[in-house]
Amino acid sequence: MSGELRTRISRYMSYLLRHNPEGLRMDERGYVSLSDLLEKLRRRFPQVDEELVREIVEKSERRRFEIRGGRIREVYGHSIPVNLDLKEDKEVRVLYHGTTPEAAEKILKTGLKPMKRRWVHLSPTIDVAIRVGMRRARKPAILEIDAEKARRNGIRFYKATDQVYLTEYVPPKYIKPVNEHKTREKPSTP
Repeated sequence: MSGELRTRISRYMSYLLRHNPEGLRMDERGYVSLSDLLEKLRRRFPQVDEELVREIVEKSERRRFEIRGGRIREVYGHSIPVNLDLKEDKEVRVLYHGTTPEAAEKILKTGLKPMKRRWVHLSPTIDVAIRVGMRRARKPAILEIDAEKARRNGIRFYKATDQVYLTEYVPPKYIKPVNEHKTREKPSTP
């Protein structure tokens, strides 16, 4: 199977599980029956089988999907209401957000908002933020979030995956632009 076809299947899975289940019965945590999802996928992609879906889940660089007990869900990125039941992260000190230079200017004035999604997505390192930002800009702007200070003032952060942290909103006073020449670093924890 071509990489392009695998990508199309993965994107359709994300669409169904993040934005519009198109008749799939989804529980409050965003899970749907794996067999029901397979049936839906086969209408568009007849060659899809459970092995392929599991391969997409396991090889996803961003670890977007989760399978548990015959059920599957997207772990983050929803525009529909779901209770992800994530544990609050109380250790990460600094997070990053990659975006377009134009959006960065606005964010520095108004803060980070979820826009069309339910959560603001943040990255644990500058490198991850750059990769995320490059989806929208050739030279993304990278913003640094003082998670430690924000947390002391009531902002909560949740770890969705090793590369994605979520929060509801980050006020501008906790955000600053990253100097382009700053050394790439690992996630900062105490």
